[in-house]
Amino acid sequence: MTACGIMLAAGAGSRYGQPKIFARDAGGVLWLERVVAAVRAGGCSEVLVVIGAEAERAREVVSALDSVSPVVAGDWADGLSASVRAGLAAAANTDADSAVIAPVDVPGMPASVVARVLEAGAGPPSLARASFDGRPGHPAVIGRDHWELVAASVRGDSGANRYLATHAALAVECADLWDGADTDTR
Repeated sequence: MTACGIMLAAGAGSRYGQPKIFARDAGGVLWLERVVAAVRAGGCSEVLVVIGAEAERAREVVSALDSVSPVVAGDWADGLSASVRAGLAAAANTDADSAVIAPVDVPGMPASVVARVLEAGAGPPSLARASFDGRPGHPAVIGRDHWELVAASVRGDSGANRYLATHAALAVECADLWDGADTDTR
């Protein structure tokens, strides 16, 4: 079984004050680098980063990372759904049978969370997502059998949440590994 990571980093980051693809932690490390490292160490052989806002500058950031491919969501302003569609379309051109999807704004996500969710939900027919004390969170693992259906189901500024809920995605409890927090504001 092979998995590719899809990092969602196309938004303008209006609540954050800039696109989050450019955000750095207190030590100066890009959030993107931290999330990519966690996804790789958690079991993804290939990583795709969906960009949109300030695409040329974002492409430079992505290109500076080793073995990471940028994917442009031309319709990124339509919301998160555009990023999910672009990422899954790009993943279809890989040999992966599962996609690990996470937003760029989870720089604290450890590789152990990615590995646990991927182990529980790898393979073409699978659907799984991290859960934190029963609250759904990131990352989600979507098997290849669902990629087209997920892409067709997402709308506006929502991702795969509704699809995952209505198709009984496996909830993989990870509160013992991380709090599941994303960062929306500075």
